[in-house]
Amino acid sequence: MPGAEEFVPSGARLPGLREAVQGCRGCGLYRDATQAVFGAGPETAKVVVIGEQPGDQEDRRGEPFVGPAGGMLDRALAEVGIRRDAVYVTNTTKHFKFERTSGKRRIHRKPSQAEVDACRPWLDAELRVVAPRLVICLGATAAQAMLGTSFRVTKERGTVLDLPDRDAHVLATIHPSAILRSDDREAMYQGFVADLRVAARALRSLDAG
Repeated sequence: MPGAEEFVPSGARLPGLREAVQGCRGCGLYRDATQAVFGAGPETAKVVVIGEQPGDQEDRRGEPFVGPAGGMLDRALAEVGIRRDAVYVTNTTKHFKFERTSGKRRIHRKPSQAEVDACRPWLDAELRVVAPRLVICLGATAAQAMLGTSFRVTKERGTVLDLPDRDAHVLATIHPSAILRSDDREAMYQGFVADLRVAARALRSLDAG
């Protein structure tokens, strides 16, 4: 697949990128999605949160993290003292990949590595503009996009690492959608919050330094 690079306007700020992404044809995901869902938040954000891809509600509304997983993220960020309105949130891919059930419900499908790679120029452009001090990766797709395909969230979650090739740090944790699917939501949620507490402490330390 050709990749998104030719569709990303050079030197654009977030408004220009957000407008241009609607015309992206860098992979085939645009064909079934309602629209591209670009990141949201201030250009001055010190924290960027990266998930996998937009979900059903995000695809319909054109905004990231506005569905149930987004609500879980909002709750956890508030609990650890990270202001949600000061965070930039985005995804590794900008279109919703899904399959329809017999009842026409749209079920999330994991994007392929080729699709994540094709969409990477948009994520790189977002990180260029925002220039965060800390990146929080939600789930394996986001973590492996930023830290390599050998990275395992199950083994290395909740640890602050240097972000390769950038003057920033990174922490990986589970995606809040995993909490919603769990038989023991409370235990998983508390683990998620514990990871975000590490991120909050790291951010305070970076600010103090």
